Amino acid sequence: MLAIPQAHHKRTVDPSQPVGKAPEGGEEESRLLLRFAAPRDPALIAKWITYQVINTERQDWRRGAEAALRYRQREGGLDVPYEHVETAGAFPLGRWLSDQRRAYRAGAMTGERAAELEELGIVWDTADAGFETNLGAARAYHSLHGTLAAPRGATALDQAVGQWLTNVRRPGGLGKDPARAERRAAALAAIDPDWNPGTLGWTVDWQRHYAYLTQLLAEGARLTAVVSGVTCHGEDVGRWLATQRRNWDRLNEEQQRRLGELGVTKAPRARKTTAAAVPPAGSEAFQKGLQALQQYTAREGTAAGILRSHVEDVVIDGDEHAVKLGIWLTKTRRGKLDRAQLAALAEAGVQWAGS
Repeated sequence: MLAIPQAHHKRTVDPSQPVGKAPEGGEEESRLLLRFAAPRDPALIAKWITYQVINTERQDWRRGAEAALRYRQREGGLDVPYEHVETAGAFPLGRWLSDQRRAYRAGAMTGERAAELEELGIVWDTADAGFETNLGAARAYHSLHGTLAAPRGATALDQAVGQWLTNVRRPGGLGKDPARAERRAAALAAIDPDWNPGTLGWTVDWQRHYAYLTQLLAEGARLTAVVSGVTCHGEDVGRWLATQRRNWDRLNEEQQRRLGELGVTKAPRARKTTAAAVPPAGSEAFQKGLQALQQYTAREGTAAGILRSHVEDVVIDGDEHAVKLGIWLTKTRRGKLDRAQLAALAEAGVQWAGS
């Protein structure tokens, strides 16, 4: 009986053999496959390729998924720096996750793998993840302040939300992709339609004070009571309001319209007093005191009850003055005033003892 040469021997592949397991006599069959002159069994070739190539890629992916699972269990998420290498097995997890994101965007990832990574908590778009984190801080800031016109140093939820809002308001701050930028702008507008006041023609500072004035009035404050020294969230809204009334003609039409809806009007031009009405001696001091008194009574409805320590801030000829109204009333003597001055004080609500 003649022996069949080994090179011509044809081995039947056992279909029951598990995929990924090295075939029996693997070294010998690998040697035979590499002998190009020898006949080849197609099934054997397929088995060899599966073992040598495909399973290697599967094993590498499985190592990555397991490393990602360990990282998430340890750190609570998959915010992995690109250069990070897992100590166990020295696996380059950061680079591997970056490769998975690239494959996902290219549509080269199976749904099964994508679902497994999503279950682990992968963030496919790290830029959008950062935006969502800051957007959450913006919502928290707005819930407290009623506006997204935050100063640059403002924080919320341990995020530098003021600086972030400053950045996204800049040209291109919402990203280079037009669709993404539009989506992000819509998300900010859903929180505060006036999140970017620069597009409306005024500053973030103006918008913030306007929002605070609106809040004060909504809480029941009278407009006449919002004077210099009245604050909201640490901002002097009264001083800002006086400046808006004084500089009314410098505001654009939309600013004037918005303030007008709150009842704000242009400050009247201060009337010049005549020598006949007010004596030259002490006329300036009397005029300041009288205007402060008129402002107080217009706000409070009466001149009674003014404390000696009370200070009233008034604007005269465009300049702000802190008038010590209580002391001024105490030191004003009826006998030293002329008829016009007495009439002005009586009209303002001053009642003299014994009159």
